[in-house]
Amino acid sequence: MTDSRHMARYWDERARENAEYFVDNRLDYKSGAYGGDDGDDFWSKGEKDFDVLLETLDAPALGSDDTVLDIGCGVGRLSRAAAARVGRVHALDVSAEMLTRAKKNLADVPNVSFHLGDGDSLGAIGDDQIDVVVSLVVFQHIPDPEITYGYVREIGRVLKPGGWAAFQVSNDAEIHQREYPTPSLLQRVAGRLRGTMPKGQDDPAWRGSAVDLDRLRQAAADGGASIERLEGAGTQYCLVLLRAGA
Repeated sequence: MTDSRHMARYWDERARENAEYFVDNRLDYKSGAYGGDDGDDFWSKGEKDFDVLLETLDAPALGSDDTVLDIGCGVGRLSRAAAARVGRVHALDVSAEMLTRAKKNLADVPNVSFHLGDGDSLGAIGDDQIDVVVSLVVFQHIPDPEITYGYVREIGRVLKPGGWAAFQVSNDAEIHQREYPTPSLLQRVAGRLRGTMPKGQDDPAWRGSAVDLDRLRQAAADGGASIERLEGAGTQYCLVLLRAGA
């Protein structure tokens, strides 16, 4: 098991290395640009990803008075998208370095509050305080699925009665066990000196883990919630709509 202190250190290092790439590795590591002809930049792509998450799950409409919790906010991309639609956003991350960048990026967004997480709970958030929880490409990087189940129980705790969550988990164990081509020492050194090769991709905090969907359902129930919809079961991008009990 990789402890929360290791995860915090790992993501602090990745934030200092190339924060945007490690938030969205569809970016070119060196140029920071997307391939293809879509013309999207980092922030507009995040807005689209947020819409896809909600639309794929047929999630309820966000309300202008809603309070949203963004778990694993990184540099603030989903938090910015949510803040334009709701009353208040709580942005939480285990990495102090990511939060520093998020605060700078969202300095012009007054309805976002920032919280440093402890790596295995939502202790910064009180019971029944949140209308909506969102999280995207975060839980798949957690090395121990037991931590993810703990977060799901915590989501049930912080949601108001009838509140809901839309989030992504991995349900494909092979993805996390896959062997990647190993560059030679010379290639690694040359690539890192040129700033063309990312670091840390063999670390458990990047490789992450898959969840078992029956265990996920039980964790939701233990937190006083239920899973209403699953899309993409059996894949790395399994989307979950959860509802807290009334």
